[in-house]
Amino acid sequence: MNDERVVEDIVTKFLLNTCRLYTKLSRPAVQAACNCGLLADVHPPNDAEANSIPLITGSVAEFYIEPMIPHIGDVDVMLHHSTQLAIPAGHPQPTQLPDEFHNYVQVFEIVDSHLPGYVYLKLRYLLTECPEEGEYNAVEYDRLAHLDNRHSDEGQIHGPAVVTAASGSFLSVDAVHCVRCLMWPSQAADWPTRHRNYDWPDSATVDRVVSNGCDVVGVAHRQCRQHEWMSKRQWRLSFSRAEIVLINSWMPVQQIVYHTLRVFIKTERLTDSADNSEAFKLGNYHIKTLMLWACEVKPNIWWTDDFSLIRICNELLHDLAVWLTQERCPHYFINNCNLIDSSFNLDMIHRRLTSISRSWLSSWFVNNYIRRCSQLSPHNVSRLFDDVSTTTELQNAVSAIVDWRLNTMLHADFEYVKYRLARTVHRDSLTVRSLVCLLSELRMISTSLPVCCVSVALLHVAYRIQRIGLNDELMDVFGGTCWTACWSSTLFQSTQQ
Repeated sequence: MNDERVVEDIVTKFLLNTCRLYTKLSRPAVQAACNCGLLADVHPPNDAEANSIPLITGSVAEFYIEPMIPHIGDVDVMLHHSTQLAIPAGHPQPTQLPDEFHNYVQVFEIVDSHLPGYVYLKLRYLLTECPEEGEYNAVEYDRLAHLDNRHSDEGQIHGPAVVTAASGSFLSVDAVHCVRCLMWPSQAADWPTRHRNYDWPDSATVDRVVSNGCDVVGVAHRQCRQHEWMSKRQWRLSFSRAEIVLINSWMPVQQIVYHTLRVFIKTERLTDSADNSEAFKLGNYHIKTLMLWACEVKPNIWWTDDFSLIRICNELLHDLAVWLTQERCPHYFINNCNLIDSSFNLDMIHRRLTSISRSWLSSWFVNNYIRRCSQLSPHNVSRLFDDVSTTTELQNAVSAIVDWRLNTMLHADFEYVKYRLARTVHRDSLTVRSLVCLLSELRMISTSLPVCCVSVALLHVAYRIQRIGLNDELMDVFGGTCWTACWSSTLFQSTQQ
């Protein structure tokens, strides 16, 4: 075996042995759960009775591997209001809704814009609940107004997200307001039934994806952001719920490839021009789209035979180069939607991707990925990377990092968990709704966490009663906490038997 193939094998084995299955009790997961609890108390403008329903998305929800290089840069949360609902154009008004919705709901019809994937939301019905019948009655609006896409002027805006900057040990939070659509959108009607040669995703996964429906997020297309009317009223179809299900169904090797390609694109900063802020830049969503298509159109043996992560990454980067040559990046769900604007000059990125070879990519991962990982290990291990001029020295250095990684127990940071829960409960004020949402999210991480959270909540209630006396709000929180404490304790005991 020549030296180039030896280096390929070294990189492959390193990634397989260091990208381990993550513990759900991680800092990003706990922070995301706490943020969900806080955001559940966010009320729509001018509607104090309505609630926000949060959903954790992005890397925290998608990845089940934990590489040595951090792969979670922020916490992504989508929020839909309990008083708003979107339906496909021409669809009859719903008569029943999930319990999370309010007793009155505005229904907006999803209307196509001139750009695929971008839509308008036209106010169509007002639903009011009839408790005796268990259904909603609908009244059609005479004036079909369009919903504005901006719901907050506070905080830093990035695309559809309101960004809360990172502080201390916490990640930044991207909160995206959306309107929930319980049905699969007509714009992606072909996706569930299109022919798939290799049975990915399988029929059960497809059914699960479709049953989750989609969301509509408030952001205008780049070409429309200077238009006075469209910039304020254009929305984008979001398939975040579908992507979470699909990416969690990937084989570990596919998640590893997705992670490594993201690191490569970010590190190389593949842009048209460093001096042009409007230049096209490859982002995580282009890599996600590339991976979703690859998982569907390539057979399992392509991922497992002649196994080399370098080969897989190299071929996928060349596939991406072909897309750029053809000025297309086909949306995974919407047939006629192109994620690359033809007005951009893509020649530079195409040339760089086309010039990549397996040997060059192997060296890149050694120098830019494994070397970074070595800096996370103890000095007696990292110093072995001072001289890796031969494959034998490289193998010895890599083996030492892998051994250290495998022998370092993957443990939960309980001190962080306790601090984060106490901070959320005390500093950010606890309500019944935020408590219920927080406990629901924590329960999905660990059955013991709700018990810990309830203990902190009861201490907080006792502290506030001592400070300000017992009022209706604290009485509600106390009653809700006691009920939840009994429920959580029963659940915890059942899991221990």
